[in-house]
Amino acid sequence: MKIRTRLSVGFLLVTLIPLILSAAALHGVRMMQDRTQDQTEKQEQVLITVPERDYEIAVEGAGSSDGRLYLTVKGIFAAAFLILIFTVLCVGTWIYRGIAVPLEKLRGATEKIKNGNLDFVLEAKGKDEISQLCRDFEEMRLRLKDSAEEKLRMDQENRELVSNISHDLKTPLTAVKGYIEGIMDGVADTPEKMDRYVKTIYNKTIEMDRLINELTFYSEIDTNRIPYTFTRLVVRDYFDDCAGELRMELDTKQIRLEYSVQVPENTQIIADGEQLRRVIQNIVDNSVKYMDPEKDPGIVRLRVKDAGEFIQVEIEDNGRGISQKNLPSIFDRFYRTDAARNSSGGGSGIGLSIVKKIIEDHSGKVWASGREGIGTTIHFVLKKYTAG
Repeated sequence: MKIRTRLSVGFLLVTLIPLILSAAALHGVRMMQDRTQDQTEKQEQVLITVPERDYEIAVEGAGSSDGRLYLTVKGIFAAAFLILIFTVLCVGTWIYRGIAVPLEKLRGATEKIKNGNLDFVLEAKGKDEISQLCRDFEEMRLRLKDSAEEKLRMDQENRELVSNISHDLKTPLTAVKGYIEGIMDGVADTPEKMDRYVKTIYNKTIEMDRLINELTFYSEIDTNRIPYTFTRLVVRDYFDDCAGELRMELDTKQIRLEYSVQVPENTQIIADGEQLRRVIQNIVDNSVKYMDPEKDPGIVRLRVKDAGEFIQVEIEDNGRGISQKNLPSIFDRFYRTDAARNSSGGGSGIGLSIVKKIIEDHSGKVWASGREGIGTTIHFVLKKYTAG
């Protein structure tokens, strides 16, 4: 019941009940007076017939009738007063329970939130304004709790990111330091050794540069400010270029690239070439990082297939593989499947989450398949460009 209605009903009850009781009392008094008057008139004269003489006897009964009338009126007004008091108490309790009790619950809830406690439930029954206010307050509490939990999660993720990036930067920095010290100490005493040391230092600096770019890109993802430049790309030409770059990079790591493209000539997609290259690079980096050292040679397969209105890209490796229960989670931010994949290879844990974000921003879809001990395949699809 609405508060206005509740107050109106309470006011009417408190107002009308005394009027009704007063009218009833006056009506009762009037009836008692009429009945007393009738009885008095009957008793005023009583004719007693006696032989030889009639006697007229006047009976006085007014005094006792007035006493009974006084007692009756007093009882009626006493009963009316008690009923009035009971009604006021009932109406007051009804209004109090409808207004004051919810307000007290609301005050207690605000006190808990002020003290940082969001683990409670504010129950609200009814359809009045205060009940609606309590429901809105409960919704606000849930949102505050979700926001607080999200903040805690983000803080934890940021701490984990800093720890991962620090670990990943420390590894190549240590290597660079070691090779530079070797050059300074004259260990690289032949042109071949010097050339090998310089190439290793160069590769390590590229690795550090990629880690820093990944961190920068992560901050852009977090603020939803990824700089996309969408253009039409010819699928065969674009992936031929990507495969050429990957082959040169993988050759230096003694990993073989197998590339195939099976789409019609002049098939086009609308995509950001730079960000799509980042997707491919992140997937390949992940494959290389967790390549099984016991498998020689390591193989990465890049396949581009026709899938009707889409093109489907598959990047497969013959690495350690991932268990079936972990496959759906590998695109989660900071997710690492197990201790084996969190070993010396390091990794910030955001590479595949970046892949998912970019593909979804291209209105595509990405997923993974594979078997533990056999290898992993990352699939993603992109819609073809159709004129008109």
